[in-house]
Amino acid sequence: MNKHLGTFLAVPRGRRLGGKQPPPPLVALLVEAQLGKDPTEVEKGTADPSAPPGPLTHLSPPDSSEARPRSGADGRSLPGSWTSCQPAPTPGSPPEHVAVLREGVRQCLQQQCEQTVWILHAKVAQKSYGNEKRFFCPPPCVYLAGPGWRVKPVQGQAHQPGETGPTVCGYMGLDGASGSAAETQKLNFEEQPDSREFGCAKTLYISDADKRKHFRLVLRLVHRGGRELGTFHSRLIKVISKPSQKKQSLKNTDLCISSGSKVSLFNRLRSQTVSTRYLSVEDGAFVASARQWAAFTLHLADEHCSQGDFPPREGYVRYGSLVQLVCTVTGITLPPMIIRKVAKQYALLDVDEPISQLHKCAFQFPGEPAGEGGTYLCLAADKVVQFQASPCPKEANRALLNDSSCWTIIGTESVEFSFSTSLAWTREPVTPVPLINTLELSGGGDVATLELHGENFHAGLKVWFGDVEAETMYRSPRSLVCVVPDIAAFGSDWRWLRTPITVPVSLVRADGLFYPSAFSFTYTPEYSARPGPPGAPEPAADADALLESIHHEFTRSNFHLFIQT
Repeated sequence: MNKHLGTFLAVPRGRRLGGKQPPPPLVALLVEAQLGKDPTEVEKGTADPSAPPGPLTHLSPPDSSEARPRSGADGRSLPGSWTSCQPAPTPGSPPEHVAVLREGVRQCLQQQCEQTVWILHAKVAQKSYGNEKRFFCPPPCVYLAGPGWRVKPVQGQAHQPGETGPTVCGYMGLDGASGSAAETQKLNFEEQPDSREFGCAKTLYISDADKRKHFRLVLRLVHRGGRELGTFHSRLIKVISKPSQKKQSLKNTDLCISSGSKVSLFNRLRSQTVSTRYLSVEDGAFVASARQWAAFTLHLADEHCSQGDFPPREGYVRYGSLVQLVCTVTGITLPPMIIRKVAKQYALLDVDEPISQLHKCAFQFPGEPAGEGGTYLCLAADKVVQFQASPCPKEANRALLNDSSCWTIIGTESVEFSFSTSLAWTREPVTPVPLINTLELSGGGDVATLELHGENFHAGLKVWFGDVEAETMYRSPRSLVCVVPDIAAFGSDWRWLRTPITVPVSLVRADGLFYPSAFSFTYTPEYSARPGPPGAPEPAADADALLESIHHEFTRSNFHLFIQT
């Protein structure tokens, strides 16, 4: 379903041609963010207080002293200054180099040879005290996906039949740690039925000697031959001493769970770590797995809506609410259930406080008559079944459960890093991998610029629209600005364009490393003159020249920005 979140109109600056107001623009440019598992908003970025005053009208290489980037004593660009990402030209080589690079980008887009590193972890971690080791639960997981992992970067050929197993090995630990073997865990990647490689760090913990309130996980990937592929960081993880037993208040929203957020559920019989089972999905069915866990989107459901239909409902989830769990990978859902608070193996039927991290809860299937205890989500060995609870004779607002019906709920986070080493052989690590979060389109007079907001940007990156390189300017580690390529760069028949042209937006490092993104850019025609009928006189040559000059002068005056989910 296409959902329009906002429209931004860039008004021409009133530039005149020959003293007269120009005709309306012929082509409108349309930006679309095509998102998959985790929707990303496309919104107008916030102005950087350190940015140069006034709107930017063009991004040509600076010629005057006023346009040159400012730098500090150490030679680095100061915040808010504009730095050109254009590489220094090599005499005699730019045309050949550009042609080879463009062909490589085209092949990379056609062959889908990207490599993706997906880190999945919990939002909070419980601190260990003394000699105890409270391992992170659920344990941090790493997935390696994409066909690029099975391609040799040097020759661009597939691995030989005898070369089995993962192409890299991984090591995971906490940021700020010494990196010793005692503080890091080696990941043994295993191939899954869906061709992804899976690794899990089951013995990571944070001791009471570490006084931080937040930390990140660090994943280091190394090729078989010992060459480092890169170092990847997780999202921030909040450190807690123990789950809160007090009645939760919305004043402390750090630990509350909101509708639409991602959670994990696990069951631990008799508080034994070895008996931990995670709610997961395998072969299209819900299972209780001892080795893999899945993230689920927790939606506030509506009794009057059909299964799978989730009207947008904001707010924090409370006990007693009707909720629905949706697997973030497969999209498979459980029926709507009522979430209940659990205390000493009893489901509390009259509690409506907000749900908190690492709380014990139960999921009751609605429709049972009052006084019969109700049916609850339960595990039996590695299967997920229903359990009939027993009513409490003395307390009607409670139902007696078994251990297998009590689940622990915790919020989860994930981060994806996508790249491809097939364009060029590079001995430098692929990290930091740039991540694009939002796009901001603006125009003025005779140019349109697109600002990319995200993370891990640097001056060695270029923005590409399909297989066309855009003039790119580096502003800060969170901002890149590029000039939108003219539509004529994608074909000579742009004047008679009647159907939209959509091209992916990607980033390419100076050494040829390719970074795909979830965003695309669409050129949409507003008007194009139809060719005359057979036998009609051809238009004058000067009319074509005038039309082309008008296009180049004003084609980027009207723009619309929206998101497609």
